[in-house]
Amino acid sequence: MSLLSRAILLCTLWLLPAQPLMALDIDTAREKELETLLYQDCGSCHGMTLKGGLGPALTRERMNTYPRDGLARLILQGISGTAMPGWEGLLSEQDARWLADHLQNDNPLAR
Repeated sequence: MSLLSRAILLCTLWLLPAQPLMALDIDTAREKELETLLYQDCGSCHGMTLKGGLGPALTRERMNTYPRDGLARLILQGISGTAMPGWEGLLSEQDARWLADHLQNDNPLAR
């Protein structure tokens, strides 16, 4: 992703509506499903260890450059003009928030 594309993406994330996504509890079974989705489906583009592939690396350091709610919205809405699809039809806001939290705090593979 070019420097200009990154700048546009970062600005877009900061300009998203300020209303935060709700951080609702997700049960353990759903967490496991979301981890599988992350490492299998997202990993098919971002690398199975999320350190990059067709898509950029999803390292904790990189994910923490975005606001958490912006990252969750990016997961739901995708990035227009890129191969990053929106997952809104398959994931709830709670799911996206959990994934964003996981990428920013608990991702053991992408350090």
